[in-house]
Amino acid sequence: MRDDRPNERGAALLTVLLLVAIVGAMAAATMEKLNLSTRQASNAKAMEQARGWSQAASIMALVRIEAVMGQDRSRVSLAGGWSDRPFPLPVPDGVATARVHDGGNCFNLNSLIVQTGPGTYAARTAGILQFARLMRLIGVPGGESIAAASADWIDSDSAAIPGGAEDAAYSGLQPAYRTANTLMADPSELRAVVGVTPQIYDKLRPYVCALPTAQPARINVNTIEPERGALIAAMAPDTVSVEQVRQTLLTRPALGWSSTSDFWSKGALAGAAPGDALAATAVTTQWFALVTDVTIGRVSLRQTGLIDASQAHPRLVSRQWGEGG
Repeated sequence: MRDDRPNERGAALLTVLLLVAIVGAMAAATMEKLNLSTRQASNAKAMEQARGWSQAASIMALVRIEAVMGQDRSRVSLAGGWSDRPFPLPVPDGVATARVHDGGNCFNLNSLIVQTGPGTYAARTAGILQFARLMRLIGVPGGESIAAASADWIDSDSAAIPGGAEDAAYSGLQPAYRTANTLMADPSELRAVVGVTPQIYDKLRPYVCALPTAQPARINVNTIEPERGALIAAMAPDTVSVEQVRQTLLTRPALGWSSTSDFWSKGALAGAAPGDALAATAVTTQWFALVTDVTIGRVSLRQTGLIDASQAHPRLVSRQWGEGG
């Protein structure tokens, strides 16, 4: 005779339900992991495709720059509207664009020093004075000390120049760090220099760059925007104002000036004494900046790069990757 007590039947049912719940939870977790792995694999594949298309866009940009330079490399102007004009690539299931613009119309932070030997650098007084003057012209306070500290950040020694800052100035910070003692790889490094606040960096960023050389950037008067005329005025004596430069740039011929002497003798600059600025300006371009954007599905990828056009065939000398949302 069976003795099925109600409490035993209830315990058995509870055990079965508990097992079903555990198995269900395990199955749900497994499915979630499987879906996540599938999405990760799909995103990885899309990212790899995006990198490939971005590299293809870079090659197309090199071809475009070679066309901009033309056979006669004595002059580069904005004729043809090539600067920052996006040109698309036919990408299956996605969108890819590339843009190029003059990448040498900037103050090269690495020109704050002069190379004295393999991998060794010393502060360059002329560069420090020009950087300080640029900051004064665009309304950045404390430009003299920032310029000196920036040179100390790059130079190889540990002795601070007047108004500058070496390791001792950073040792008490939280976290503490040391000066780089080498060329800046990116202008964002300027944010680590003592005295550079986020507000100051934001104001300086449109005017500065970090070219892979200690040579000063030569500003192309045929491609620079009038609103950034302070870059040219900073290279000249105090007798040349930002407004004079801006007014002259607004009268730029459609095909640009044929020589820097032509630029300095026209418009509001007629009769001005450019001093060192004559050698600091040019009518051609060596450095071009590249930006490529690729979107495939939910994956977005941006590449920025620097192109050296000093040789017969332009070449990409640096690149940085970034992912979009």
